[in-house]
Amino acid sequence: MSDTIATLDPDVTVQDNDALDDDYVLTAGFVEKVVDAADDGDGPRLRALLEGLHPADVADLMGFLTSEHRTVVVLGLSPEMLGETLPELDDGIREEVLERLPAGALAEALQELDSDDAAAVVEDLEDDQRERVLSAMPLVDRAAIENSLGYAEDTAGRLMQREVMAAPLFWTVGDTIDHVRAQHEELPELFFDIYVVDPSNKPVGGIPISWLLRAGRDIRLSDLMEPVNVIAVDQDQEEVAYIFEKYHLISAPVVDAAGRLVGQVTVDDIVNIIQEENREDILRLAGVSDESRGAGVLGVVRSRIPWLIVNLGTAVFASLVIGLFQTEIETLVALAVLMPVVASIGGNAGTQALTVAVRSLAARELTSANAMRILAREVMVGLTNGVTIAILMAAIAGVWFGLPKLSLTIGLAVLINLVAASLAGTLIPIVLDRLDRDPAVASPVFVTWITDTVGFFSFLGLAGLILL
Repeated sequence: MSDTIATLDPDVTVQDNDALDDDYVLTAGFVEKVVDAADDGDGPRLRALLEGLHPADVADLMGFLTSEHRTVVVLGLSPEMLGETLPELDDGIREEVLERLPAGALAEALQELDSDDAAAVVEDLEDDQRERVLSAMPLVDRAAIENSLGYAEDTAGRLMQREVMAAPLFWTVGDTIDHVRAQHEELPELFFDIYVVDPSNKPVGGIPISWLLRAGRDIRLSDLMEPVNVIAVDQDQEEVAYIFEKYHLISAPVVDAAGRLVGQVTVDDIVNIIQEENREDILRLAGVSDESRGAGVLGVVRSRIPWLIVNLGTAVFASLVIGLFQTEIETLVALAVLMPVVASIGGNAGTQALTVAVRSLAARELTSANAMRILAREVMVGLTNGVTIAILMAAIAGVWFGLPKLSLTIGLAVLINLVAASLAGTLIPIVLDRLDRDPAVASPVFVTWITDTVGFFSFLGLAGLILL
């Protein structure tokens, strides 16, 4: 990147090194400059400020601006910059931006994108706006987008780009290179592999570009190609991401039901999928949905409150368990003091086991083949940790209250609850996964319910047997 940003106004020069700090985050000073230019309606300066930014940085900038400032900024972007920025925007911000863009400007910007990115933007449009935008596009581009949108969401067909480099079996390296040079405008802007196809357009192998460039011109592609991992057009995107991660792929061909080549998936799309799925799993562990900077209050409330209500129900159930032992608590006040400790330690242990289990299920490291072994391991971990924490807690209670029987009671209760927590934290996600339910969503509530209930019941029940 040069020291100065190109500008449409020769009198306006902006140093681009003040836009990002050392962590590649937009600086407050740069954001303020953009806001000032937008407020003043200074189009040349605004374009100069944004000209040297990467589209991802422009998208990041949108998160710091108000709705009015975003409108000013996007309307001032060139079609190429606008097109490359739209796929980078947070979902909520992108929907807002799309509502304010004229159909013609949006159609022009979408033509700058590969078919997969263009389809991802168009699917966020309302039906009437979508029709206006598609009508303003050339027939070829419109057909490619409509074809992509015809596939189910979260499948390889929706994820793939239709632009792909394919070559017949009988071609040589020289034929292929000459074709790439002659037809470069019709090929993908960026591609990593050339797929070799048979007469029925079914991929039979692939050749990395680096291999092609090192090989002699007279070598036949059939002698140079290697087997490829073929992706079915209806394959779930999580399955596709797993294949890429397991086999260290950069790209892979996508085929239809008849096995014919219809597109390709590239690693840049897979990185986005992996990040998206990981983000969703982390948020779901806390019982919330994907909330971007552009999310509204009502949307956030709607995503969080259902699980808070469920959690309220489980908390009331745990309180009912405590209510069964009112007499014991009234007799020995120390029980009320120590009771939260047992539940808290069990909750932390359950969260540890739950996090490991959910991650292992997502990474397919926890399967039916090793489920019992993993479960047994976690129980042994819970037992070992339980003995250690029980001894420490018993010693603390003994010094605190001077009652040996109370020390024994809380030690046994901690041991029981930590074993139950390890068992629940591992078993509940496995069961939910077998029932085709997302373990990241429901597991935390049930694990907390079990650790609270078992913790209170074991401590107070043992107290009734041993102390009173």
